[in-house]
Amino acid sequence: MNMQNLIFLKLGGSLVTDKTHPHTPRMDVLERLAGEIAAALKEAPQASLLVGHGSGSFAHVPAKKYGTRQGVRTDDQWRGFLEVWREAAELDRLIVDSLTKAGLPALSFPPSSMILARSGTLDAWNTGPIEKALSASLMPVVYGDVIFDLDWGGTIFSTEELFVYLAHRLHPSRLLIAGIEPGVWADFPVCTHLIPQITPANIEDISVQLGGSAATDVTGGMATKVDTMLKLIRDIPGLQVHIFSGNEPGNVEKALLGKPIGTHITAG
Repeated sequence: MNMQNLIFLKLGGSLVTDKTHPHTPRMDVLERLAGEIAAALKEAPQASLLVGHGSGSFAHVPAKKYGTRQGVRTDDQWRGFLEVWREAAELDRLIVDSLTKAGLPALSFPPSSMILARSGTLDAWNTGPIEKALSASLMPVVYGDVIFDLDWGGTIFSTEELFVYLAHRLHPSRLLIAGIEPGVWADFPVCTHLIPQITPANIEDISVQLGGSAATDVTGGMATKVDTMLKLIRDIPGLQVHIFSGNEPGNVEKALLGKPIGTHITAG
């Protein structure tokens, strides 16, 4: 399937929540982001958008406590599985409500109800409903969530992992990752030199400098994100990836409208 003008946008957990305080949404930021998305789509009505978001200070905290990503087998771990599910779903509702209030046709697709994994790898996902939603000019919303696993009992999939699978099926033209950092730092955590472009040719020179995450994140930090995106651009010709700060007002709107921003990841 190839949808012209399709964009994937991830709203990072560090952007939509305060990751230093458990269960703390940034409601003012959610409202602003929804407004920027609405403004961009009004200016570019031909664009089609799929939104994903992280779990930030909601689901990451119980996920770390119970080790949910590594497997779910005991009664205590299953209680943790439910706690992660509740936290992720609660944040998703806040985000979908913010998008809806901005006049956007947001429709949530909880991964826990749609995906089966096997040993931590996606085994089955019927993406037909998401594809139908896009063809009806709706805005699908996915998010990092617990997943039932045929071998491990349960696990967690990050938004990036969901995007990778969906990108191979839907072939978006751009994938935008909005966090709180202005891009990928060459010297994290000192953060004095931003990397403008990452390609397969220069990744070896900069990979040793890439850091993880400054707050609790059970699905990997910046280095993991960059590695995942590099693999994806190798598989999908023409795909453009941008990692940038959604914390700066106006940046999400600019990115959606195709203006250069943050760190650009490309095939070269």
